[in-house]
Amino acid sequence: MLLSLDTSTLTLSAALLTREGEVLEHRLVGPPKRQSEILPGELESLLAAHGRTLREVTGFVVGLGPGSFTGLRIGLSTVKGLAWALGVPVAGVSSLAALAHEAGEGPVFACAVVKKGELYVGRYEGGRLLQPEYSLPLAELAEALKAAPGARLVGPALVDYRAPLEALGVPAAVLAEGPLVPSAVSLARLATLPGRFDAQAVFALEPPPGLRRRREPEVSSTARRRAEGPPQGRLKEP
Repeated sequence: MLLSLDTSTLTLSAALLTREGEVLEHRLVGPPKRQSEILPGELESLLAAHGRTLREVTGFVVGLGPGSFTGLRIGLSTVKGLAWALGVPVAGVSSLAALAHEAGEGPVFACAVVKKGELYVGRYEGGRLLQPEYSLPLAELAEALKAAPGARLVGPALVDYRAPLEALGVPAAVLAEGPLVPSAVSLARLATLPGRFDAQAVFALEPPPGLRRRREPEVSSTARRRAEGPPQGRLKEP
């Protein structure tokens, strides 16, 4: 049984799958609910809805961003703590890769926000990353999109930047309606789980340097410290 989640945006994406890839359930839980408050309960609820327990989970998959610094810390600390408690492997996958995977064939710009006016971009075609994920100003993204025939833009950046990109001359047809949130199902499809639990590899798992957005008011400092504590202490014993 695989438990997959992405917390790189303000919307939690969580999925329960069999090791053969059958999706038992995929949930999206967005604002105003805070991931720091709902994540442990949502994971327990997801398992219980299918008559499963944490002890039946044989692997975890987690989105590595880019995105919310606070959200990424919450997701990673939860998964690391549970993997340690259960002794099961973990795989991390780019959240932009998950967006591109769900978007399907053709050239895709998967995009998340760095800070106001600056975006993270992953350029994909047919699921293949064309160049390393990078950040660039909004105006440069607009020029890149206009120079890429047939390309589509997907991802959370569209929530705030659809209108500004159109104002910069990007055709409306390029700005896809979705996906806007990285899918935990796509993460699981892309993941390659290690064959066994490796404590050193689990605790070394982190988002790539520079791909974390630090301006994120999702939780108070007190709640953040609580969220980044030993997550297994906030969940029922597996």
